[in-house]
Amino acid sequence: MTASVGGTPDRMTASIGDTPDRMTASIGGTPRGTTALLGAAPVRIAAVGVPDFAEVPRSAGADVTALDWRPPASGEPELAWRLAELTGHPAVEAANQEAVARLLAVRPVWTRVLPAREAIPALDDSGRRLLLHAGPPLAWPDMCGPMRAGVIGAALLEGWADSAEAAERLADGGALEFAPCHHHEAVGPMGGIISPSMPLIEVEDRATGRRAYSNLNEGAGRCLRYGALGEDVMERLRWMGSVLAPALSAALHARGEGVDLRAITAQALQMGDECHSRNTAASALLLRELAADLSGTAHAREVLRFLSDNHYWFLNFSMAAAKLATSAAHGVPHSTLVTAFARNGVEVGIRVSGLGDAWFTAPATQVRGLYFAGYGPEDANPDIGDSAITETYGLGGFSLAAAPAITGFVGGTVEEALRTSREMARISLARHEAYRLPALGGVGAPVGIDVRAVLDTGIVPVVTTGISHREPGIGQIGAGLTHAPLECFAKALEAIRVPALDAAPVAVAVAVSP
Repeated sequence: MTASVGGTPDRMTASIGDTPDRMTASIGGTPRGTTALLGAAPVRIAAVGVPDFAEVPRSAGADVTALDWRPPASGEPELAWRLAELTGHPAVEAANQEAVARLLAVRPVWTRVLPAREAIPALDDSGRRLLLHAGPPLAWPDMCGPMRAGVIGAALLEGWADSAEAAERLADGGALEFAPCHHHEAVGPMGGIISPSMPLIEVEDRATGRRAYSNLNEGAGRCLRYGALGEDVMERLRWMGSVLAPALSAALHARGEGVDLRAITAQALQMGDECHSRNTAASALLLRELAADLSGTAHAREVLRFLSDNHYWFLNFSMAAAKLATSAAHGVPHSTLVTAFARNGVEVGIRVSGLGDAWFTAPATQVRGLYFAGYGPEDANPDIGDSAITETYGLGGFSLAAAPAITGFVGGTVEEALRTSREMARISLARHEAYRLPALGGVGAPVGIDVRAVLDTGIVPVVTTGISHREPGIGQIGAGLTHAPLECFAKALEAIRVPALDAAPVAVAVAVSP
C-alpha cells in the first residue's frame, strides 16, 4: 500500500488474511483507491458519535449504521459519576421495586361527583379565594395567556367578579391565591383551574382509601381549560355544575357501586386509544356503564347527548386514576421513579418518589403538531397541563403504539408511534400487567419513568397533548407531541444522594385525602 503525505511517498505492504491489498491514499490531496481499502467483501460499520463521521466510509461503499448514542448525563462528568454510583445500587433498586409495586397495586374506581370545596378542604375556606392550577407553582404575574383566562373565568363563575376586568384587578391586587392541583391530590387538563364550586370526580383505591380528583371535561371547541372566554364558555360551566354533575351523581348512586376505571382503560387500549389525547373508545365504554342509570335522571336526554358528543370526557378520569396510582408510589426513600410530570405553560416540572415534595423545573417546550386552519406555531402557547400524569402511568405517549389513528390528529406516522412506545420502555422501570399494547405483540405498557434511565440514554418522555393559543380568550388551536426537558431530570439527579451500601428503603406515612 502506498500513502502519500504532503506529496512524499512512503511505501509499505499490508497483508489481510495473507492476501496483499494495495491502496493509495492521499492525505491533504484527493482520495484514490477507496474501494481497495474496503476490500471486495461487504463492509458493515457501526458509527457512534458525530453524524458526519459516518459519511466517509458510507461514500466508499460501506453499509454504515449510525447509532443514536449520546454520552450519559449529557457528558457532564460530575453528573455522570453520580449516575454511575446510583446505577445498580442495591438500595435504589429495592426502593424502585417498592415504588413500582405500590403503583401497580392501585385499583382506581370512580366513586363520587362532588363540589371541589367538599373534596379539597383548602377550597372550603370562606376567608380565602383560592384557585388550583396545572403544573408546578406559579404566581399570577408569571402566568401565561390561557391560564390567566382560566383564572378570570373561575372568578366570574364563583361570583367574585362581575367582569373580566374586575377579575384581573382582583388578581393584580393579590386578592386571589393560587396553588398547584398536585398539592391537593388533584389534576386538571391544560390550564387546570379548579375553583370551589366546580364539580370534581373522585377516584378511590378501595384497598387503601386513597383518593384523587379531577374536574369534569368540557368537551371540544371553546373551553376554559384551553383559555377560551365568553358567555358560551361560562354557560357550559354553569350547566355542568347544575345539570351534568347531579345527573352523574344520581347515576352512580343508582348503580350501587363505582366504576372500575382500570378495566375501562385496559379495554380501550385494545380499541385504539392511548387514554391521553385519544379517548374515543374509553369515553364510549364509560358512557355504556352509565347509560341505563342516566336515562332515569332529570335532563337525561341533554346529558346523554352531551356525553355522546364528547370524545374527550374520559380524559379527566384517566388523569385522576393516574394521579391516584403515582401518588401511591411517592415517598419511597432512595427511589428514582417519577411520580408527577406537569406543565403550567411557562415551566415543566417533575417530582421524584424519593425526593419529597420538591419540583425540578425547566422552561416549557413547544409542541410539534397539527394546527387548525388559520393558526400556526407562532400562535401557540408552550406546553401546558397536568395531563402528562397519564404518561407517568404508562399511557399517552408511552402507549402511543396502541393508537395509530392518533397520528392523523397529532402528526407523525404509525412507524413513529410504534418506535416511541419502544423507546419509552428504555426509560421505564416496568411494564403494566393490565395495560397492554396489541401492536407490539401484547406487551405491557412501559410504566414508571426512571430518572437514571432518562439521563443514561438521553431519551426524554414523549407527551401527546393539545395546543392552546398563547393569548387569553381564544382556546385550542391544534394538537401534537412534545417532550419533557432533559434539564428537569438533570436537576433531580443532582438532588439525589447516593445511599450507603447497607441502606434499605424505609416505608413512610403518606397523608390520604379524607
